[in-house]
Amino acid sequence: MTSRQIETDVVLIGAGMMSATLGALLRELAPNMEITVLEKLGGAGEESSNEWNNAGTGHAALCELNYTSEKPDGSIDTKKAVNVNEQFQISRQFWSYLVDHGLLKNPESFIMSIPHMSLVHGKKNVEFLKKRYDALVDIPLFEGMEYSEDPEQLKQWLPLVMENRSDNDPIAATKIDTGTDVNFGELTRILFNQLEGENFHIHYKHKVMNLKRTIRDNKWEVKVEDMRIGEVYIYTTKFVFIGAGGGSLSLLQKTGIPESRNVGGFPVSGLFMACHNPEIVEKHHAKVYGKAKVGAPPMSVPHLDTRYIDNKKSLLFGPFAGFSPKFLKEGSNMDLINSVRPSNVMTMLSAGVKELSLTRYLIQQVLLSKEKRMEELREFVPNAKSEDWDMVVAGQRVQVIKDTEDGGKGTLQFGTEVVTSEDGSVAALLGASPGASTAVHVMLEVLKRCYPDQMDEWMPKIKEMVPSYGQSLAENRELFKQLEASTAKTLKLSAEQTDLAMN
Repeated sequence: MTSRQIETDVVLIGAGMMSATLGALLRELAPNMEITVLEKLGGAGEESSNEWNNAGTGHAALCELNYTSEKPDGSIDTKKAVNVNEQFQISRQFWSYLVDHGLLKNPESFIMSIPHMSLVHGKKNVEFLKKRYDALVDIPLFEGMEYSEDPEQLKQWLPLVMENRSDNDPIAATKIDTGTDVNFGELTRILFNQLEGENFHIHYKHKVMNLKRTIRDNKWEVKVEDMRIGEVYIYTTKFVFIGAGGGSLSLLQKTGIPESRNVGGFPVSGLFMACHNPEIVEKHHAKVYGKAKVGAPPMSVPHLDTRYIDNKKSLLFGPFAGFSPKFLKEGSNMDLINSVRPSNVMTMLSAGVKELSLTRYLIQQVLLSKEKRMEELREFVPNAKSEDWDMVVAGQRVQVIKDTEDGGKGTLQFGTEVVTSEDGSVAALLGASPGASTAVHVMLEVLKRCYPDQMDEWMPKIKEMVPSYGQSLAENRELFKQLEASTAKTLKLSAEQTDLAMN
């Protein structure tokens, strides 16, 4: 049987936040470009981008303590926090541009103002938080952050957390009101609904079977099965973006590009406790991040989050890490085994030896009973009752394993990783947080690597969409205040946030 062949300029694999962002950028920069999106599931934003599968923090390093490490001399390294915040500001500017131009409607359906807080216990952790606060508060991106060790002040900030708290351990928190809750699942769906039409085609229930480079014209042939009818198609294209969450690694390996070698993945699953008692939900209004326990991976930093999902206020605590060999929530139990190839077997084995402590931690987490998880929750909410909280299975994350100069063979990478071919004809996104929050920055990097000849032509439009592009907001207080105020107004964030930014 001969497969039907279809020509297209761009193939985006996966209908998640990253593909939606890249598609939206290309639609603005090159409106005549023919773009095809291929998604295995039945709709957009159903895997890693789904609102129940990620924290929705709008990662801006306002409260995540793992972005500010303590140096050997005791000082605080703020570089990563500043970088993550700058990248979130880029996303925020782009969303604001799309709203201003009628390409995104009702911003309150996907972004809400919510205070971001850090909370720590114990003398050593309190000292760390105070040093972190002192290091950040004078940087424009973190202006307005408050610090307190006063229990009476903390009761006002965190009534649910401080209720009936009896321990005498020192406790401290920081609070900043310019944080947000972002529903990335809803944002993904809105973007794809807006993009679909002439020159932009989205095909659901389409599974990518193989990717092969053509000899005659150096294009890519993407072999796809329409799962609804069993028919097979071949999409021929100049550029492929693989944004399939945990499924990206296996698709990258199918390309055979040299950059896909010596790269592996380690899957980590997640669970959250969700509160279904509205009286308790109403007592808490913040995203509160603590410190990861010794031996815990960065993605397991405990946090108590106010979320807005399906127009309803929710309260989630977690994540509790777990292990599944699946690379996607809707994946196969053979995903991990099938990802081991001759080109990465030594990388994977080296990681296995180096990460024994992580393996032990994951086993301990898997074996936790609900009551043990409730005990961890009670460190945040002393009055928490088991009957008010249910378990929610979150998304799968695949942490990148690769050989690095500084870490050696088989080093586990925590973060977002972009792999591109030397000629820029294929790009793949691997890894996890900060992920969706920094989608615009990451996709602009993809464009810079894969369309270098067009960047000069596109630059005026890029700067229209992202006014701070190429500049440091951390070093330009006036520009940051101006953009913070204008985006807060456009995205209909709280009046308090707009006022804070303008003062």
